[in-house]
Amino acid sequence: MEGSLEAPTRHVIPWQDEAWYDEAALDAELRRVFDICHGCRRCFNLCDSFPILFDSIDESPNEEVEDLSAEQLASVVDACTLCDMCFMTKCPYVPPHSFDLDFPHLMLRHRAAEHRKGNTSFADRELAKMERNGKFGSMVAGAANWATREGNALTRPAMEAVMGIDTRAHLPPFLDTRLTNQAPALVPPPNPDGPAFGRKAVVYAGCHDEFNDATPGLALVKVLAHNGVKVRIDHPDCCGMPLFENGDMKGVASAAERISAHFAPLIADGWDIVPLTTSCALMLKFEWPLIEPGNDNVQTLSRHTFDVSEYIVALAKQTGLAPIAEMPAAISVHFACHARAQNMGPKAMEMLRLIPGAAPALTERCSGHGGKWGIFAENFDRAIKVGKPAARNLMKTEPAIVVSECPLAGPHLRQVIAANGQTPPERIGHPIEVVAKAYGL
Repeated sequence: MEGSLEAPTRHVIPWQDEAWYDEAALDAELRRVFDICHGCRRCFNLCDSFPILFDSIDESPNEEVEDLSAEQLASVVDACTLCDMCFMTKCPYVPPHSFDLDFPHLMLRHRAAEHRKGNTSFADRELAKMERNGKFGSMVAGAANWATREGNALTRPAMEAVMGIDTRAHLPPFLDTRLTNQAPALVPPPNPDGPAFGRKAVVYAGCHDEFNDATPGLALVKVLAHNGVKVRIDHPDCCGMPLFENGDMKGVASAAERISAHFAPLIADGWDIVPLTTSCALMLKFEWPLIEPGNDNVQTLSRHTFDVSEYIVALAKQTGLAPIAEMPAAISVHFACHARAQNMGPKAMEMLRLIPGAAPALTERCSGHGGKWGIFAENFDRAIKVGKPAARNLMKTEPAIVVSECPLAGPHLRQVIAANGQTPPERIGHPIEVVAKAYGL
């Protein structure tokens, strides 16, 4: 039977169970799942994992999954960006269906097995050290930004040779002052006349917000404070998404334990937790509880975490928002994969509709960036290819503003728009920046 009468569920990830890493069992599960995918093919247009799989089977001697080598299986895994869109939007066989198919978490299992054997690449390991990289980059921001800028004919070819980072890929520039160091002077006090006065929110700055782009964070705290919310910005550590992409389950679990312990007393004191980045929100709300199911702090944090757009929409419904000035504008909204994966609906659209005169239009296609996946030379052209449908749709109405909830998708989509032969907007920022602008903040 196709599909299920019950809501999709996900299993706890048994990363501490030796059987989860058993090579024969993993190979058998890969082939079982890939055979189901081969017979279905609904995910053919999501990412390159599925075309690679289907082409490999079609070109095999007997057109069977059993014909595929271990290297061919691994090539499917390598093309997966863990966007979760196959699980969330396409697959009719996810749990509790008897086929029990969770493609992204199977890819994660393969990467975890390879990581434990020491097969994670040098570049993947080093780029996942977000705290170290961010702190050092901010200390030498001028030199680092010069070295990583596209078009630097001296340093970018060397980076490609050593780290495999494509010379054309956009790399986020570093802030010379970290967001949390800016915050004490910039976070406004809560507006006593704001409709949400009495609410308290901790803005969790992810690594990109802390070290690379403070704009969404500063926009959010201004909007919240204007509406009466008491705000603070915290960056206890990286959420571990880059480690998750590597299959470093121990590293992710360690991050979950430390960060949830940091937020536990704040939650007990009535603070809501609002991550600035959709990937961080996804980790806190959904992935960590599956990795650390017995950790009370992790489970509590999951229940008290809200995505940025989700939180603003919730305030609008629960307390109301301060009046927003009319701002007639056509806005193209990229529905980022890790926002979709939170299973909360297109909250950015709901939020932007709160602006009188705004006309947001949604694009539900992947940008193709995939965390650090899309910056590597072996993946960059594919990242552009995957993102082209999203870029075309975003620009087809010639919008005044283009936004994305993913901070990496925005700059990448600018490159994809240019690759499509169109002129990209100067910035593709977070939707909260548009709300701040409408408020005149």
